Amino acid sequence: MKKKQARQRRAKKTRVGILKSGRERLCVHKTPRHIYAQLISSDGNKTLATASTLQAEISDQLKSTGNVEAAKAVGASIAKKAIEAGIEQVAFDRSGFKYHGRVKALAESARESGLKI
Repeated sequence: MKKKQARQRRAKKTRVGILKSGRERLCVHKTPRHIYAQLISSDGNKTLATASTLQAEISDQLKSTGNVEAAKAVGASIAKKAIEAGIEQVAFDRSGFKYHGRVKALAESARESGLKI
């Protein structure tokens, strides 16, 4: 099994559990250059908020967009947008990525900014 296929299989298993819980999910995707976060409704049909290192207000503050500091900035931004939308508690969907490095930094930054994961 290829690396990407294995990650997608892990992601699918996680998403089934999140769907059963009925909470909004904070979905994370990463590439070597950027990191993206989406807040998706509990039924999975609507994106409620987004944040990524491609956005000017985030990337202007950063020296590099592919590191832990960038992930922390994205986590704080998505938490702020979620709280403005009236969402305080979410399920964390790491999209099959290991919970370390940039994914962990994004989650911890979102928690510090007031989002309950």
